[in-house]
Amino acid sequence: MKKINLVVLVIGLLIGQVSCYAKDNKLPVQGSGYVGTLPDLPAYHQPEQDSAKKQEKSVQSIPSKNFNSESELKPVPDDNPAFVNIILKPDKTSKYLNDIHEIIPILEEIYDLIDDKKDVQLFNAKVYYFNKSIDYFRDKYEDKPESNYVSYKKLMELNIHTRSVALLRTEAKKYNPYLSYGGGGYIYDPNNINEQLDYLKSEIRQVILVLRESN
Repeated sequence: MKKINLVVLVIGLLIGQVSCYAKDNKLPVQGSGYVGTLPDLPAYHQPEQDSAKKQEKSVQSIPSKNFNSESELKPVPDDNPAFVNIILKPDKTSKYLNDIHEIIPILEEIYDLIDDKKDVQLFNAKVYYFNKSIDYFRDKYEDKPESNYVSYKKLMELNIHTRSVALLRTEAKKYNPYLSYGGGGYIYDPNNINEQLDYLKSEIRQVILVLRESN
């Protein structure tokens, strides 16, 4: 009898220990599935959506260039002959040629005035306009390579000559009634003035030819 009681006591103690262990360590109950602690899966694996969001943030974080900024615009390589000759295709006629071609009609008008023996006032008005045009022309090119051209030098010489002839005709018209043609008055002699006009007309013709051949 004592042995039976001892066996029952031992069995009871064993059952109690197993019950306590199952309660404290959360042993699985049959049919209840896994009841332990699962690892933190998001820490090891990120969904594709999260990866796409990171890429989007990375792209947006790159500052865009300000293409309206002068520092971002590349200068035109106008010192590159390939760019100038091929890309820009410059006009065959230069500004200088355009300017001297605009002077030719003025010289032709002065030439016609001399040839038609027009009065002093009309002649001087046209010469004045020519002189002003040459003054502008000189200011534009005197410090440039064009000032070494034959056409440029011829125009400068002609400018001086037309001024002197216009002044001579003006003085002759003013002083002729009071001067004799002897001595110092010879320069106002109509024959001398006509010779000066013929010489000027010849010079104008030569300059026009030089200007037309400047291509």
